[in-house]
Amino acid sequence: MTSPLRAGILSAVVTIVLDQASKLWLLFVFDIGHRGAVRVTPFFDLVLAWNIGISFGWLQNDGQLAQIALMIVKAVAVVALAIWMAHSRTFLATVGLGLIIGGAIGNAIDRLAYGAVVDFALFHVQIGGNTYNWYVFNLADVAIVAGVAALLYDSFRGVPAAKAP
Repeated sequence: MTSPLRAGILSAVVTIVLDQASKLWLLFVFDIGHRGAVRVTPFFDLVLAWNIGISFGWLQNDGQLAQIALMIVKAVAVVALAIWMAHSRTFLATVGLGLIIGGAIGNAIDRLAYGAVVDFALFHVQIGGNTYNWYVFNLADVAIVAGVAALLYDSFRGVPAAKAP
């Protein structure tokens, strides 16, 4: 196993562990379900949101068939990303793919355990008496976004083509 591949696998495993640890702590130690929203800063709250849809709560459907279909699509995507990661030629792309894989698996664990993804981070801003909220998200979502950003950055850097022997 090459060093970039190890880094990609490590980034996936660390993402899964941190994501699941944060959710377990918030649910069972901090007990966010009974506390309700907790203001951390003037622009950031901890809340509990059960997301039965996909990214940003799209395609909300709690039917068993829809949940199974979503899990199958995620499993196929994770396998495809893992194959891409195994063939990746740059460290940054490999780590980015590992972050995406780890985030997808972290959220899939939630679906299997709870039937929905545990989201808890809420950024908001108040302007002119109105409060504007960002989507509620979790550490798996952060890893996925960071992984996509790493892939985009890596694609703009470009990799020199391998020279023929």
